[in-house]
Amino acid sequence: MLYLVATPIGNLGDITLRALETLRTVDVVASEDTRKTGLLLKHFEIQKPQLSFHEHNEARAGERIFQLLAEGKSVAVVTDAGTPGIADPGFTLVRRAIQEGAPVTMIPGPTGLIMALVLSGLPVHSFTFRGFPPRKGGPRRRFLEVDQASPHTLVFYESPYRLAAFLADALAVYGDRPAAIANDLTKRFEQIERGSLSTLLAHVAPADLKGEFIVVIGGASAAG
Repeated sequence: MLYLVATPIGNLGDITLRALETLRTVDVVASEDTRKTGLLLKHFEIQKPQLSFHEHNEARAGERIFQLLAEGKSVAVVTDAGTPGIADPGFTLVRRAIQEGAPVTMIPGPTGLIMALVLSGLPVHSFTFRGFPPRKGGPRRRFLEVDQASPHTLVFYESPYRLAAFLADALAVYGDRPAAIANDLTKRFEQIERGSLSTLLAHVAPADLKGEFIVVIGGASAAG
């Protein structure tokens, strides 16, 4: 059986009982970062062999995972934090498992985008998750323009090194919409900043930022 196991996005207390049970019973853990997963396993006193599985070796490691499954082994796939397949490796494995009729399931748990969306105070009944935008300005603006007229709340992931540039482009493309920025969710210094895009841009532009950020922006109907 192939298991996709969600792991905490910060606070280790958020891991589920099913996730722990699965990690204890599988034969192999396929990890995006074996060092980080090693710390997680050690914290919960779990000893399992790990297989490196990340975006740079996804095809090769995927073959190894399916070899293990063909041998009757069980494999748990985990990422650095959160839910496998959401802006992280995992999708290709699920697609192949479906195509080949291999048993696959998921142990649900923390997902940063949902927490940020709910805490943003923006409409949650309909939203679009856009993941990480392109790194360069031109492609990034074209990426944003796709949803310019969308009425749905928009959710993005962004690096601290490009957050200010992203907000500036979002302001140029969407206008001064209501938005929120989430950082260090579930951790000691959890932060949710809310306001207009221009206000948030003025707040983060001079700051020395760290960690991964989640940006939530109101849809076209929220403008003005």
